[in-house]
Amino acid sequence: MFITFEGGDGSGKSTQMRRLAERLRREGREVLETVEPGGTRIGAQIRRILLDSANQDLRATPELLLYFASRAQNVEELILPALERGAIVISDRFTDSSMAYQGFGRGLGEEAVLALDRVACHGLVPDLTLLIDIDLETSLARARERQLSRSETRMDEQAAEFHHKVRDAYRAMAAREPQRFRVIDGRADVETVARAVWEAVRPLVSQSHV
Repeated sequence: MFITFEGGDGSGKSTQMRRLAERLRREGREVLETVEPGGTRIGAQIRRILLDSANQDLRATPELLLYFASRAQNVEELILPALERGAIVISDRFTDSSMAYQGFGRGLGEEAVLALDRVACHGLVPDLTLLIDIDLETSLARARERQLSRSETRMDEQAAEFHHKVRDAYRAMAAREPQRFRVIDGRADVETVARAVWEAVRPLVSQSHV
């Protein structure tokens, strides 16, 4: 089972992913948590390039290629082996992020993202994608708070227009694929959001036990 969390920066998806993984482990399931960009040793090196605020001159096309380089390593080294042995894989972002941020936010288009996905991901599509959706003001405020203790601020520092495009793209993708996406209101408190996440995940987990 492959579950992904998506959403804008500051949406709280990383917190919710950790909580879901803990709950599944308490139920006796093997869980692999991973993150994009990153996840692997090589992916972590690519992540530093992509998210370092000093790299504002990184252009849109190499940015997209670097995200998929990290993703391909993650898929081949960690995700596919875990799925093959029956684990639940939960990822903080996957190809939907590239579609939202680079395909629409940067204007590179859907086909560029899909072409790289075909090469990098070996046909892998999430069974369930949880979109933690919050308004732009809340998202950017949370991202700014996070900047006080992190150096990975390059994407947070993009113009508000860019973040609007990203959110619109996510909502459009969710509307287009309602069988895969579940949209979760991320403005509520952590416990309320966690309950909504579990309600979305529970049917899938139950089916996997049959």
